[in-house]
Amino acid sequence: MPPLMIRQLWSLVETAQAASLVNLDDSSLVQWLLHQFGDKQPLNAEETNILSKYIHAKLSLIRDLAYDRMADNL
Repeated sequence: MPPLMIRQLWSLVETAQAASLVNLDDSSLVQWLLHQFGDKQPLNAEETNILSKYIHAKLSLIRDLAYDRMADNL
């Protein structure tokens, strides 16, 4: 996956509402992130597949970061 795409995804994760990231089930979270990413940068089918696999592999980290942000805001 291109480094620019990785940076854009993590930027999206950092700016997303933490509650949204932790309240969605895995499948819904992947779809939500793909949709949000696609709104900023159109993806072809191959890019969507690659990004989907990457997100699935990083779901635990994404949720951990969101939980940390939520705890920081308490």
